[in-house]
Amino acid sequence: MTGTDVRNDAENTGPSGYAAARLRLLTEGVRSGPPRRTALAELTDEWLTGLFAAATEGIRGGVSLVAVGGYGRAELSPRSDLDLLLLHDGADSGAVAAVADRLWYPVWDLGMALDHSVRTPAEARKTAGEDLKVQLGLLDARHIAGDLGLTSGLRTAILADWRNQAPRRLPELQELCAERAERQGELQYLLEPDLKEARGGLRDATALRAVAASWLADAPREGLADARRRLLDVRDALHLTTGRATDRLALQEQDQVAAELELLDADTLLRQVYESARVIAYASDVTWREVGRVLRSRAVRPRLRAMLGGGKPVAERSPLAEGVVEQDGEVVLARAARPERDPVLPLRAAAAAAQAGLPLSLHAVRRMAATARPLPTPWPAEAREQLVTLLGSGRPTVEVWEALEAEGLITRLLPDWERVRCRPQRNAVHVWTVDRHLIETAVRASEFTRRVHRPDLLLVAALLHDIGKGWPGDHSVAGEIIVKDVAARIGFDRADVAVLSTLVLHHLLLIETATRRDLDDPATVRLVADAVGTQGTLELLHALTEADALATGPAAWSSWRGSLVADLVKRVSAVLAGDTVDEPEPGAPTAEQERLAIEAVRTGAPVLALRAQTEPAATDEEPAGDPEPLGVELLIAVPDQPGVLPAVSGVLAVHRLTVRTAELRAVRLPDDVDDGTVLLLDWRVAAEYGSLPQAARLRADLVRALDGTLDIAGRLAERDAAYPRRRGWVAPPPRVTVASAASRHATVFEVRAQDAPGLLFRIGRALEDAEVRVRSAHVSTLGANAVDAFYVTGTDHAPLPPEEAASVARKLEDTLRG
Repeated sequence: MTGTDVRNDAENTGPSGYAAARLRLLTEGVRSGPPRRTALAELTDEWLTGLFAAATEGIRGGVSLVAVGGYGRAELSPRSDLDLLLLHDGADSGAVAAVADRLWYPVWDLGMALDHSVRTPAEARKTAGEDLKVQLGLLDARHIAGDLGLTSGLRTAILADWRNQAPRRLPELQELCAERAERQGELQYLLEPDLKEARGGLRDATALRAVAASWLADAPREGLADARRRLLDVRDALHLTTGRATDRLALQEQDQVAAELELLDADTLLRQVYESARVIAYASDVTWREVGRVLRSRAVRPRLRAMLGGGKPVAERSPLAEGVVEQDGEVVLARAARPERDPVLPLRAAAAAAQAGLPLSLHAVRRMAATARPLPTPWPAEAREQLVTLLGSGRPTVEVWEALEAEGLITRLLPDWERVRCRPQRNAVHVWTVDRHLIETAVRASEFTRRVHRPDLLLVAALLHDIGKGWPGDHSVAGEIIVKDVAARIGFDRADVAVLSTLVLHHLLLIETATRRDLDDPATVRLVADAVGTQGTLELLHALTEADALATGPAAWSSWRGSLVADLVKRVSAVLAGDTVDEPEPGAPTAEQERLAIEAVRTGAPVLALRAQTEPAATDEEPAGDPEPLGVELLIAVPDQPGVLPAVSGVLAVHRLTVRTAELRAVRLPDDVDDGTVLLLDWRVAAEYGSLPQAARLRADLVRALDGTLDIAGRLAERDAAYPRRRGWVAPPPRVTVASAASRHATVFEVRAQDAPGLLFRIGRALEDAEVRVRSAHVSTLGANAVDAFYVTGTDHAPLPPEEAASVARKLEDTLRG
C-alpha cells in the first residue's frame, strides 16, 4: 500500500473509507515497525482532518484538534486507542460541543477506543497542573487540524510549566513509577509480562522522555531508542495476533507473536523483550539517581554559596580502593586512575562499590568499558579476589553487577555469560531469568560464608552452577565442562577446579535425593557419598543447595526441606568419616505412630489421626519468624495389604484435599506385640476449598475404599465432567524413569508430572494394576509440578527385573498421558 493509496482512501471521510485503508495497511505486511506505526498515524490524521473540516464548517473562533499521548508521538499500534483533545478559545462553547459530537461519534462507530477531552488552553493547563498523567500526555501534544496558533501556544505553555514545576513534579513522577513497578513487577523477569505497565516497559520509556523534556536530567541514550522500538514492535504483533487491545504477553500468545515477528521461537521473543526491558530499567535507575543528585545539589547550593562567600563548592571525594573514590553518593574513578594500564580496575571498582553499598557512576563504567585492557589468562590473584569480594557483598552486588552488564563488561570478563543472559526459565517455581538467578544465588550464598571453610569456592560455584543452561542437554553436565574452563581462566588451581566442577555437576543432588529417595536405604547414602567424595565438598554442596533453592523462589525451599537435606548431609558425613550404613536403620516409629500401628493390627482396619503442623522451631543458625503453615499432618496406619496407596490418595482427592508431601513405609512391629507388618503413611495435606473433613468421615471412606464399596474412579470422573479444569497453557508431558542405581532392595520409579487432583490416585492404581508392591513412597509438589519417587518390589519382595521395570514405567507413563 503506497502513500498515494493512503491519501486517496483518506479523502473519503466516511468510516468505510478509513476502515478499508486501515485494514489494508495492517494486513498486507509490506510495512511493519515504525514505518507502519507512522503510516497508521498519518492515515488517521488525514481521516480526522476531513471529519474536522466537515464538523467545523461555519464555526467562528479558534478551534483545533490535537493528538496527545501515544497518538501524539505518532506511535499507533493496531489496537491503540486515540487520545484526542479538542482545543478551543471559549468563544462559542455550544458550537464546540456540536463539533465534538461530529468528531467522536464516527470514531465510536468504528469500534475504536477513544480518550477525549474538550478544553480551552487555560483549562488544559489547569488540569495538567492537578493531574500528572494529563500533563505527561500533553507533553506529546501534536497538531492535527484547525487553528495551529492555538495548538502551538498550548504546547509552549505546557513545556514551560513542566520545566518550571520539575523540582516538584519529577519526584511525584518517580513515585508513580515506583508504585506501578510494585504492582506490575519487573518486565525483564515475568513469564507473562505487561509490555506497557511493568517496570522497564513502555510507561517507563515515556517517563524518561518527560524527564528529558524537563531539562533537569537526561537518560543514557545508547540503546534506549532501539529497546523502545522493539517493545512497540512486540505490542504491534500482539495486537495483530490476538485482535485485542492488550499489552499482556500471555503464554498462549507467545508462539504466534514470535512467528509474526519472524523470530525463531517464544524463548527468543522473551529474551528480546527482557533485553529491551533491561535497557530501559537501567536507564531509569541512572536517570532517577541523577534527578535526585541535581535536586539535592540545588537545595544545598544556596547554603554553600553563602558559606563560601559566593565561591563554587568543591565536591568531596573519599578514597575506597586503589583508583576508586566516592563522590556525591556514587563510586567514581580517581583522577589518577588509568583503566588502560590497570586491567583489574573494573573488578576492583565494582567490589568497592558493592562493599560500600553505593552505585557505580555511569561515567566510570563507560570509561572502563571503553578503555580497560582485558585480563590476562589465567587471571592475576587480585582479580580473582576482587571477584569473590564482589560476589560476597550481599544485596548491593545486584545493582553493581547490572551496571557492569549494561556496558558489556560482564561478558568481557566471562564470555560464557552471554548464553545465560536474559534467558527465560519456563518453570513456575523460578522467579528469575537464568542470569539473575545466578546472581541471586551468589547473594544468598554470601549469607553462608561463615559455615564453610572455602567461601571463595562457594561464591564462585553459586555464580556458575547453572551456566550450562545455555547449552543443549543436561545443564549440570554441560555446566561441569564449562566451569572447568572458566575456573582455570579465573586462576584456580587443579584441586579447586575439581571441587568447583563437582559442585556444578551435583548441585541438585542433595535436594533431589533428600526429597525423592529413601534415606534409610544404605545405597542412597553411599551413592551421594561416592559422588561428593570429601567432607569439604559436602559442606560446600550443602550451602550451595540452600542458596540455590532460596534464590529460585518461595516454592523451592522451606525449613522442612532444609531438615531433610540436613538429615541426608549428616548420614553422608558419617559415611565419609568412616562409619558404615550397610544395614538398614529405618528409624523407630514415634510413640504416636506405634500407637496407631498397634491399634490397626488389633482392629484389622485403618486408623488415622489429623493434626495441624507448622514449621519446626528455628535453630540458632536460623532466626525464628512467623511459622510457615504446612497444612495438616495426616497419620495413617493400615495392616499391610494391596491397594493402600490408591485407596488413601483417592479418598483424599474425593474430599478435595491436596497432597503437599507424602511418605509411605512398611514397619514390622516388635515380636512381643505382633509379628505382622503395618503400613505407616505420614502425609501433609491441605483443603483445596473450605475446611478439612472430620477424621471419622475420612476413616469411614477409607474403609469403603479398601473393601471396594467406594467407587473412587467414578466419583472423580463425575466431578471432572461437571467442573472441567481450565489451563492457559499446555503442560509438558509426564515422564516416568527407572533409577536403576538408587537402591539394592527395591526398584525406584521417578515420576514427574503436572500436579492435578487425583494424580497420586492414578499412579497408585497403575502400580497396583502392574501387580507390584509399594515398599515406600516419597511425594512432593513444587508449584504445579509433582516430583515423586516410588520404591516397589515384586510379589517375591525383590527388585523387579530390568525388563519388567521398563515395562511398568512405560505403562505408568501411558496412564498419566491418557
